[in-house]
Amino acid sequence: MNKIVRRHYPAANLPEDLRRELDGARDVTITIETEEEALPGRLTLLEELFASRRPPFRTKEEIDEDLRRDRDDWDR
Repeated sequence: MNKIVRRHYPAANLPEDLRRELDGARDVTITIETEEEALPGRLTLLEELFASRRPPFRTKEEIDEDLRRDRDDWDR
């Protein structure tokens, strides 16, 4: 992992969105670290999630009908 630290960095050199959060500070300490690639692991997780779904898959209409039937039972 790469890391860069700059002490006493002029806040005026920062992007506008960061300057807004600093309440007029003149100097800041900046720490920049590279992030690990999270995307491949997340894709694997999603693939596992989709693979774990069990058939039969119900249609929207079938689900709606079940909900209506349950609602009717509650009203009795």
